[in-house]
Amino acid sequence: MRCSLKRSLTAALAASFFLLLLLLHGGSRQEQDPDPLELRGMAPDTILQMLQPEGAQRILRDTDVLSALHNVSCHLLAGSLSPHKKFLAVGLASVRRPRGYYLPATLQSLFMQSTEEELQEMVVVVHLADADPSWNMRVAADIARKFAHHILLGRLLLIHAPHEFYPTLEGLKRNYNDPEERVKFRSKQNVDYAFLLAFAANLSSYYLMIEDDVWCAKSFLTAIRKALASREGSNWATLEFSKLGYIGKLYRSSDLPRLARFLLLFYQEMPCDWLLVHFRLLLTQKDVIRFKPSLFQHMGLYSSFQGTINRLEDDEFQANALDLPDNPPATVFTSMSVFENYEPLKAYSTAEGYFWGKDPAAGSVFSVVFQQPAHVTRVRVRTGSEERRGDFLHAGVLELGRHRQPSGRDCSAYTTVGTFEKGTFERWGLERGVPSPVECVRIRVTRDQSEWLIIQSIDIWTAAGT
Repeated sequence: MRCSLKRSLTAALAASFFLLLLLLHGGSRQEQDPDPLELRGMAPDTILQMLQPEGAQRILRDTDVLSALHNVSCHLLAGSLSPHKKFLAVGLASVRRPRGYYLPATLQSLFMQSTEEELQEMVVVVHLADADPSWNMRVAADIARKFAHHILLGRLLLIHAPHEFYPTLEGLKRNYNDPEERVKFRSKQNVDYAFLLAFAANLSSYYLMIEDDVWCAKSFLTAIRKALASREGSNWATLEFSKLGYIGKLYRSSDLPRLARFLLLFYQEMPCDWLLVHFRLLLTQKDVIRFKPSLFQHMGLYSSFQGTINRLEDDEFQANALDLPDNPPATVFTSMSVFENYEPLKAYSTAEGYFWGKDPAAGSVFSVVFQQPAHVTRVRVRTGSEERRGDFLHAGVLELGRHRQPSGRDCSAYTTVGTFEKGTFERWGLERGVPSPVECVRIRVTRDQSEWLIIQSIDIWTAAGT
């Protein structure tokens, strides 16, 4: 939508003044819908105009890969688009719940758990997708008042796709014998996300999908950047940072147009999280790539569908992502026989899985060979499992190596830095004992054992800049 310079400046000043008034008005955070009386006497068009410094609509332009979204117009209820592409867009859709109102707490967590530097690389997009326009405008005003600073800085965008652009939600197929209301709810949810994905496709390099009722780990963006570095050069469609539903699913923004169209094509067939699995498989990523610990936690007590109680929680959530390991790019080798597909790399990668080796004997080794030397400050190794309690390292040491051999599979000089205790090793301050850069980290078995060996995880922290 084109506007004259004068009209743009007028709208921008009006929006700034309106947001300042809302900010000064204050108000306490409560888990309930914003009061409809806040907007008494104000026409809906006036509210939208005041919340939109850059015009009343954003047009999702037609492309070859997104012909199904031709001429769909999304209202930009608040915020302005950055001229520069960000590193990460965080997208969520929100509708009115019969009970509970968690959106402000979710946004507060996103912003409060991020540093100023991280916020400069991020934009949050909220699709207010309720069928009731008055609810969408009340929530837009409520969020604008509480997060005026982030809206004015372009870190928070509120959008809405009008109901007339939605496909039919009546008389849909009742797959899986779901009740009619359930089919209608999940089908609309698929379309909500499709419009959100299409809008966000050009905002950033990566897109993170969450829900409107989650807590975030501290510095989750930095943790995601680390995870991406660990997968550099590999093919993937979806990286997962939570094991719950569509919380914490990361996509390349270049894939969003295809994903948006996919959700629209099959919107009535099955729930969104099932469709996301099919999309991943179609993009030839067979296995789930899920990073642990989880960076996002479900906090809502009441479901957005019929207000039923939902106590779902992720037991692998860790509140402080700053404590996540660095695990520099490396190649992993072992002298032990590998059982089935429990490859050595699964112990070193932060993705799901573990190493399982046969017949460990004195002298057996498990080596991590860095691509580049690094100053190692801390190492943590966990062996064994709840299911196979005997398959832990009964006796072993951890060694740091230098002088990588020409074969690239080992180092020629090692320093022992500690022993395993009950299958676990953890040591801090390793840079004091081995101050020079390290090229290998090696686990060496020091006594024969009849049980096999499971290595759950190898976590390595390095000094900044190495």
